[in-house]
Amino acid sequence: MYGPKIILHLQSSAPADLGRLVEAFLSDGVKFVGVVGAEASRVEDLVDELVVGDGSDPERFILTSSHESLVEAVGFANSLSGEYSGDVQVIEA
Repeated sequence: MYGPKIILHLQSSAPADLGRLVEAFLSDGVKFVGVVGAEASRVEDLVDELVVGDGSDPERFILTSSHESLVEAVGFANSLSGEYSGDVQVIEA
């Protein structure tokens, strides 16, 4: 089970199972996904596309961002409050 805030720490590029991972995030109620590492901006765009899908379900939403360092990404995630409160979980991918 995933917590409300995820940092996806990429070791190379997008994980092969990114679609499955995003569906698990949605199922578990993840509110924020920060991406850091190789091709972080591109992978953030892929996460956005997977979340939105065909656009027919307005309930499918996750705030995303990309960062240059893990420290920066965790700091940003920790600064989120309100509906984005909760612990930060770093996933190595």
